[in-house]
Amino acid sequence: MQQNLDYSKLKKQIKNWAIKLGFQQAGISDINLSEAGQHLNDWLKKQYHGDMSYMARHGEKRYRPEALVPDTLSIISVRLDYMPAGLKPYEKLTEQHNKAAISRYALGRDYHKVIRNKLKKLAQKITAEIGEFGHRVFTDSAPVMEKAIAEKAGLGWIGKHSNLLNSKTGSYFFLGEIYTDLPLEPDSKQSFHCGSCTQCIQDCPTDAIVAPFQVDAKRCISYLTIENKGPIPLEFRAAMGNRIYGCDDCQVVCPWNKFTHNTKEQDFQPRHQLDDIELLELFNWSETEFLSKTEGSPIRRIGYEAWQRNLAVGLGNAEATDEIIQALEDKLDSASDLVKEHIEWALDRLVD
Repeated sequence: MQQNLDYSKLKKQIKNWAIKLGFQQAGISDINLSEAGQHLNDWLKKQYHGDMSYMARHGEKRYRPEALVPDTLSIISVRLDYMPAGLKPYEKLTEQHNKAAISRYALGRDYHKVIRNKLKKLAQKITAEIGEFGHRVFTDSAPVMEKAIAEKAGLGWIGKHSNLLNSKTGSYFFLGEIYTDLPLEPDSKQSFHCGSCTQCIQDCPTDAIVAPFQVDAKRCISYLTIENKGPIPLEFRAAMGNRIYGCDDCQVVCPWNKFTHNTKEQDFQPRHQLDDIELLELFNWSETEFLSKTEGSPIRRIGYEAWQRNLAVGLGNAEATDEIIQALEDKLDSASDLVKEHIEWALDRLVD
């Protein structure tokens, strides 16, 4: 790395390169995440992380970047919008009980791959300009407090639902980071703009937002349908409705999302009509079809068994048809114990 670098100029170049690579915004954070670390530890003490033991496993590495990547001095944080244009509104889907409501972020290609590739190219641009420098690329892939970092980098503020919000585009975006050993000047932390609004808290289907900035994962449909490996607790099955992978309700009702910008990334366009498809069609996928049609998708990581479990709950909340009842009954004998439990629950609701 060159000596006597103009780091102010480099910072401007990094932001310009990030935009040219397809990111909508980039900012710089320092490495003091002590406030976020305190919030995390309080959350863990309340056992709000459920079975996500990895949230506690790495200790202070989450909020001490230099402990995770030695010699880290600054962090480049980037934002990438993901909402495709022309989708049937999510709130319309949740009202059509025989349709599948899938979180908008999961309709296309796995964002990890898209963002990581762009971040690697950004790091290469920096290397070409200044020579080799110490860095490591992340996107929701390690013990990194990306929302706290993005807030400090000026990309938005953490809302009462614990998602990051941006006044120009709402919350439908992904984040990524490059930990660097470059002494880049940090941007100003974004200020809080939720005011007295509590719409996200009021509209959570399972009352998972137990207080502003406090989400009890054990109650959250996103956790229950993705991270949870066991049964869906009985008390939440009816409230799940047709939400079979994640839940966007707290984002849908947020006033800031009236400013949503549609993505320009073709990789985030829906695959296999997942934006507007019948629950029954998805339930009838064989495991081979599931693996094939979710290849390269974030959905694939939950596995076929959890997929069938979630769909069984969705069908139990659907409008009863002979086809749905027959499909559920046909899978009873071949289903795992986990899936069978949810099929039986669904049949109990659908059959008089």
